[in-house]
Amino acid sequence: MSEGKGTEEEGVTTVPALLTERLRLRPFTLADAPVVQALAADERVAALTLNIPHPYPPGAAEEWIATHAPAASAGTAYTFAIERATDNALLGAIGMHPNARHRRAEIGYWLGVPYWGQHYMSEAARRVVTFGFDTLALNRVQATCLPRNLASAGVMRNAGMTYEGRLRAYICKQGTAEDIEMYAILRDEWETKGVSA
Repeated sequence: MSEGKGTEEEGVTTVPALLTERLRLRPFTLADAPVVQALAADERVAALTLNIPHPYPPGAAEEWIATHAPAASAGTAYTFAIERATDNALLGAIGMHPNARHRRAEIGYWLGVPYWGQHYMSEAARRVVTFGFDTLALNRVQATCLPRNLASAGVMRNAGMTYEGRLRAYICKQGTAEDIEMYAILRDEWETKGVSA
């Protein structure tokens, strides 16, 4: 599996390509923007995510993709396109936002509606968790979801995470305060459970 590692001093300075049984996690390119625009514009995707607006503005996909390389160079975020290996279809996205000082990171993700219910995101999440512990030397990987997003909670459990609790009125989504659920996995738990894609 390709990791795209930098030196120990530099850290990982690009978005690497990661492989799973059915998926290739790779850097986005501007050529992906029309598919991102189409998938992210679905109101059902926006309703269950923390950061995707609805309606999804024209040009937002290009602007978002343009942030990925600088963020990876700075070591503040690694955003992967989720591509199906059999036909190179772009299914969605998954990202990891490290905090080097505290050796932790948060993952976030979204999947196009046609690909829901096929366990693609659980597979991608396990691989990105492994990237965090193996390559970025993290001690903790966490994720959050809206309480109504039961599928996302399932992804976190499938990635080996433990439910840690509900943060009340923690975010503001389209002007409304919302609770979120926190899940996390620690390095020693990951090593013990052997969670991988």
